[in-house]
Amino acid sequence: MISFVWAEDQKHQIGYKGHLPWRLPADLAHFKEVTMGHPMVMGKKTFDSFPGLLPRRQHIVLTHDTNLEEKYKNNPQVEIMNSIDELTSWLDENQFQEVSVIGGAMLFNLLLNKVDKLYKTEILSEFNGDTVMPTINYDEFKLVSKKIGKVDEKNKYPYVFLEYERK
Repeated sequence: MISFVWAEDQKHQIGYKGHLPWRLPADLAHFKEVTMGHPMVMGKKTFDSFPGLLPRRQHIVLTHDTNLEEKYKNNPQVEIMNSIDELTSWLDENQFQEVSVIGGAMLFNLLLNKVDKLYKTEILSEFNGDTVMPTINYDEFKLVSKKIGKVDEKNKYPYVFLEYERK
């Protein structure tokens, strides 16, 4: 099963200059919860945005960067894929319980027809951004969970956790 895991603002922005445009610790905790124990598929820019490797998750990175391939060739926590065909074959061959696609926009767009589950954090504010989430046809999905997040001193923006499954 393939899931998308992302947060977006009211303008569907998901990134700005290689990072999240907001600080929302509750969303980071939610991200950790839904990706823990699953392989995470991402592009190089998403991978580069991490402070380091995330524990107890395999990092599958789609990139043509041979330096990255060389750097992680002996690290079982990181697997480098050089093409969407290679990634698609890997996804088809490895029948994981769940694989979390976490960005960026190009990867979400490439796998839009394969996704089974959506974990969306909707941030009810607008931010400066340079990366927009591709359009998803929500008619193809059923909302199975909606949880309103708590605004507090650490989480200053209203937000909602939404979970959808393909019909």
